[in-house]
Amino acid sequence: MTDGTLLGVETVQLPLRALSMAKRALTAHDYRMFEAVSLHHITYASAGYRINGWLALPPSNESVSHYPAIIFNRGGAGVRSALTDESAMSIIGYYASWGYVCVASNYRGIGGSEGTEEWGGGDVDDAMACIPLLDSLDYVDKDRLGMVGGSRGGMMAFMMLARTNRFRAAITFGAPTMINAISHSAYIRKTMVKHLPSNSVEQLEAEKRSVVVWADTLSRTTPLLILHGTGDRRVPAEHSITLAAELQRLHHPYKLILYDNADHVLAGRRAESNADIRWWLDHYVIDKSHLPRTGLHGA
Repeated sequence: MTDGTLLGVETVQLPLRALSMAKRALTAHDYRMFEAVSLHHITYASAGYRINGWLALPPSNESVSHYPAIIFNRGGAGVRSALTDESAMSIIGYYASWGYVCVASNYRGIGGSEGTEEWGGGDVDDAMACIPLLDSLDYVDKDRLGMVGGSRGGMMAFMMLARTNRFRAAITFGAPTMINAISHSAYIRKTMVKHLPSNSVEQLEAEKRSVVVWADTLSRTTPLLILHGTGDRRVPAEHSITLAAELQRLHHPYKLILYDNADHVLAGRRAESNADIRWWLDHYVIDKSHLPRTGLHGA
């Protein structure tokens, strides 16, 4: 099976809880767009496995023949991290309400997908396979792709940006960037170790998952928006601050936003952070704006 081949699509009834929560949080217009999204459970091919995921389609617009698209990389590990009808609708359904085709993977070994769960290994291939999946959809504009990744999904987004320049914009939140340089007792490092084969060299594996080590390999045509809460106890904000300093040194196009006292998933700052995410995507993906100027300039 060719990676990204769509093997099955099943329409999902929009979950009432997600609709109810959105109705309380959104304006009347934004809620109308949200409830007009269609959500689908999908199965696709990746490295010979059948991988389960989600596809959200934007409200129908007769004036649009090809829609921009987003790949969303979820975070977490283990069974409880799998996207469900409700969480998929709340995240990629919301992005789809902005006018994007959105796809998200549950990765191998989780959510009914074949294979064994990995963490920064073959699961990155599963996320990469979403690119040819989107390319196969005749209503997707292949020149307007964006990516959003949270926590582990942000780490995976960095690993993908070292392998492709297809994305016009990328956004991470709460992403680990320097697992190689933190304590062995740190939550995120222990999570990595739990998913490593027994014969692995821990420090080498940590470096493979630490973008600060290989930031110079990231696609320079993909501007990065890095979001982090200063109250994040799972992945301290220093991860994003350290990466930003390295990107500054490399003159890589990026923007860092720290949300004071926000936690790992930016709770309490969702409206603000979603507005920042939407602007970045609309500006660089939909509008295909020029890259921001980097390096020293001005007075």
